Amino acid sequence: MIRSYLVINLSSLDYLPMMDRWLYKTHASETMSQVGPILHRYATYRAVPGPEGSEDFCVYNWRMTEHWWAESPFKAGVMGHGSAISEVWPEDYNKAVCIPENEEARGRVWKAKAPAFVFVNPRPTEDFLGRGLRLEDGNIIRWVTVHKYPEGVTREEGDKWYNEVHAPEVCKQPGLKRFFSFSAVDPTPMIGPFLRVSELWYENHSAWKNAIIDNPTAYTKPPWAKHDKYPFLEPGVDFVSQFLLERPECDFLKDYRGYNITA
Repeated sequence: MIRSYLVINLSSLDYLPMMDRWLYKTHASETMSQVGPILHRYATYRAVPGPEGSEDFCVYNWRMTEHWWAESPFKAGVMGHGSAISEVWPEDYNKAVCIPENEEARGRVWKAKAPAFVFVNPRPTEDFLGRGLRLEDGNIIRWVTVHKYPEGVTREEGDKWYNEVHAPEVCKQPGLKRFFSFSAVDPTPMIGPFLRVSELWYENHSAWKNAIIDNPTAYTKPPWAKHDKYPFLEPGVDFVSQFLLERPECDFLKDYRGYNITA
């Protein structure tokens, strides 16, 4: 089994009504029809507005959709949707989700603010802080971060810094409740260049702002960094992020009941 994070940004919130209608009315049904037999879970989380001060961290503003796959979707005819019908993409889809207009909706090379599609193992490969946290232990806002390393930095070199130097320093953030990370599975240009997904959990927006903006801990900048500030990975180039709550907006395999509207 593998798991995927699909983190999506809208170029303008003017596209939000169109994109939410497409997701719930059209896309979710098509996905379940075509790849439902190999999905264990298919859930979507609506992004919440970022805390004050988060503007410098390339915060994606629409949603994260999570899939748990029973087998690899990269088998021939699976991710390509080799079924009787093809997917429907709304007009201005590429413009809405920051994909260059002359590129395919799938199978493209990632560019700034385009959807970040990352495949990982089902459970974290690193669990840095907060194992055993319960819902009864307070509220949760999830800061989901997705990153790669600058050109010329190997995955091994970057992960050694992240896991052995950076993560222990991050664990000292005041108010950080939970911190775990996933090493990406076989990243390719088809799904994007990202090498790691991490989740950092805080009590609320103010707790994030206190930990990251108001009372930051001391961090060690890696020698290869091209970005001088935490997290030392250039936002929009090597790093994107999103804020979520812990409960999915919809688990399509369990909760979806068609497209009902206010009348």
